[in-house]
Amino acid sequence: MKTTLTVLLGIKYPIIQGGMAWVADANLASAVSDAGGLGLIAAGSMDKELLRAEIRKAKSLTDKPFGVNIMLMNPHTPDLAQVVIEEEVAVVTTGAGSPGKYIEAWKSAGIKVVPVVASTGLAKRMEGLGADAIVAEGTEAGGHIGELTTMTLIPQVVDSVRIPVIAAGGIADGRGIAAVSMLGASGVQVGTRFLASCECTIHQNYKELVVKSRDIDSRVTGRSGGHPVRCIKNALTLELDKMEKAGATFEEMEAVTLGSLRKAVKEGDLKEGSFMAGQIAGLVKEIMPVKDIIEEMFAEYEACIKVGGSI
Repeated sequence: MKTTLTVLLGIKYPIIQGGMAWVADANLASAVSDAGGLGLIAAGSMDKELLRAEIRKAKSLTDKPFGVNIMLMNPHTPDLAQVVIEEEVAVVTTGAGSPGKYIEAWKSAGIKVVPVVASTGLAKRMEGLGADAIVAEGTEAGGHIGELTTMTLIPQVVDSVRIPVIAAGGIADGRGIAAVSMLGASGVQVGTRFLASCECTIHQNYKELVVKSRDIDSRVTGRSGGHPVRCIKNALTLELDKMEKAGATFEEMEAVTLGSLRKAVKEGDLKEGSFMAGQIAGLVKEIMPVKDIIEEMFAEYEACIKVGGSI
């Protein structure tokens, strides 16, 4: 496929793998890039030396472009921002803050900058700062989320900026790609579907939870404190829900969740782990190689476009 996004990023298919902290490592990123998408290494929990090692590992596994996702609330962000320049990373996506003070240096180094946003106001601000494209993420997504749905967010963001818009949140098959393309998106970012991939190194318990999930099996906690997070329901989400209803503060809830994502990813702790996943997990029925996932999604997308729809 040749689209605005594939040309911009030097990829075969207009699909980016989500920058999922503790999940998106060199193994997953290189597999996605080799399959024609843009793989991302998530630097959210990393320091500069760990990120450098992961970047170099990815380079040893693929000769295709890949990127790094930087969560700007990470205290190591200044160092991480320099590492991606030194290691000549192709793309940087950002979240949890404004990348404004880093954009000039990244772009001078030839890095494409793609912030993740959850509103038109943020989208316009990122365009003004010089972003090359943006990811507009709907509340259906897993992990930290905004309030607007993908269906409402994408067309409004598309109408508010001139740079390519990448849709995220609730996309796991070709029908989802076709739908957001009709809303004006230039490509998609996918996270939850790649959790159930052979190359993803998360604990098997995590993968099985995703595959077994139903449409009603995700829960959002933290809305009252302004930090909503979507995960698959388990003992931890139920406890957080009770705390929130009882008026617990953000700090009290954060103390309970400290280390919970690592427990999910590395240990598969079904009680105390934070199993971040989107509402679309109910569509994920089996664990597959990344290459097969991407090719299946775009074959279905092509079929949808040819057949069209009616109302």
